[in-house]
Amino acid sequence: MMWFKEFNVDELNSRPKNHIGALLGIEFTEIGEDFIKGTMPVDERTHQPAGILHGGASVVLAETLGSIASYMCIDPEKYLAVGLEVNANHLRPVKSGLVTGICKIIHRGGKTHIWDIKLYDDRGKMSCISRLTVAIINKPQ
Repeated sequence: MMWFKEFNVDELNSRPKNHIGALLGIEFTEIGEDFIKGTMPVDERTHQPAGILHGGASVVLAETLGSIASYMCIDPEKYLAVGLEVNANHLRPVKSGLVTGICKIIHRGGKTHIWDIKLYDDRGKMSCISRLTVAIINKPQ
């Protein structure tokens, strides 16, 4: 198992609610041996003015999944996981429902993690592919 300790979905979803992920309705739905999965509603909170999923909201989901996945790989008493770079290619519009993100590791080094995050609509069609680089830094004392 690649995780620092055993985590469960309820634990991840019980994080404090005063952050962008909670405001957009992001929920974690599955933890596997080498992936995590989460969803985000496509609604008035995540739409752009044209009535489709805002690309920035897709990036928030991708970065949330990757950042939490990195957190799950480190000793949180010693280290912090912080986003360093994120990119996204938006492949097709989504008007409603849920998007589901699946986050898998590409590289797990001592100082950086790189994640592949793919977002899918309710029909299973990929709507966005993203890559996130996370810096692993010493926790301030």
